[in-house]
Amino acid sequence: NATRNKVQNGIRSGNVLVNNEPVKPNYKVKAGDEVRVVFSYPPREDDLKAQDIPLNIIYEDDDLCIVDKEAGMVVHPGHGHWEGTLVNALKHHFDQLPSMDHRLDRPGLVHRIDKETSGLLVIAKTELAMQHLAGQFFRREIHRRYKALVWGDLSEDQGRIEVNLARHKKNRLQMAAYPEGDEGKTAITNYQVLERLRYVTLCECRLETGRTHQIRAHMKFLGHPLFNDERYGGDKILAGTKFSKYKQFIDNCFQVMPRMALHAAELGFIHPSTSTYMAFKSELPQDFQSLLDKWRNYGDEPFFIDQVVQAIDAHALDEDAKSFDRHVLYGKDIKWPDVINLLKQFPMFGTRQLVLLKEAQLEKSDMELLEAYVASPAQHSILV
Repeated sequence: NATRNKVQNGIRSGNVLVNNEPVKPNYKVKAGDEVRVVFSYPPREDDLKAQDIPLNIIYEDDDLCIVDKEAGMVVHPGHGHWEGTLVNALKHHFDQLPSMDHRLDRPGLVHRIDKETSGLLVIAKTELAMQHLAGQFFRREIHRRYKALVWGDLSEDQGRIEVNLARHKKNRLQMAAYPEGDEGKTAITNYQVLERLRYVTLCECRLETGRTHQIRAHMKFLGHPLFNDERYGGDKILAGTKFSKYKQFIDNCFQVMPRMALHAAELGFIHPSTSTYMAFKSELPQDFQSLLDKWRNYGDEPFFIDQVVQAIDAHALDEDAKSFDRHVLYGKDIKWPDVINLLKQFPMFGTRQLVLLKEAQLEKSDMELLEAYVASPAQHSILV
């Protein structure tokens, strides 16, 4: 791929020969002309270096191996990443690997995952394995499941996204969704919610196709970008509250997992030689697990206090909102009576309902009560 200006500059530099002679940019090609393009330097893929980089190979036989890739490792050389890639490591670990479509810079590769994605990849060690596995990918017979943490609360427990994907017209580093189907290639992602964590959702994504950035682009199309996915807008707060304590919590989460929350967790296929089905699983890496732990431990009380504050902002009179001290609610020693006393200050919470709320503590937990109370401020009789 080259722009018109780049081609013209190449002609002016003498890198384009017609019948072994340099020509001018306005030369008109005639029938029988032999046109050759001479590169000013050899293609980088011909200079692939073998590098002793540790790999987590969880399975290997004569035909293939399974690599559990760490986040941060680029799969194959490309612009800005000519060394230190998975392919550089493969060339060191194996003498000869086949290449698909004669791509010398991608020996052994049947598929790819993004640099910041962790998880499983199958590597072909023979031509037979390469052709057999490539055929399974083409026929959509490969089993691939990813774990993804996305922003927001998905409305459905499971779903199917069948929306074409193509390069974004303005930002060529992104893929864009084309639901009308008039552009791009077919892309199909099936998802299932595994765990709802208030302002984020852990889900499992099963791929039927393998387009570039498929899960990332599809989830953005749904309005739920991957957590901390900078390229698709997930590196800022997209759900939750506006309070400083919550912002600090999110900043801490970004530090715990300074990459997008996506992991290639399962891979299954028919072995090219034995015809037996093989399945592999990869546990969540430590950064992903630590991120989930932080969300699971995000205190119930601060979460529902956020809801109280939002309700007050929505219903209180102006003078009430001005006098409301939010910092008191976020104190380390906040107790249920403190919340009740604060709520009593505001007219939109009637005294009678507060008394009923207090009495009902004998039957329900504090947090369940507060959640129900804030969720339905106009129907407090449900607490009787």
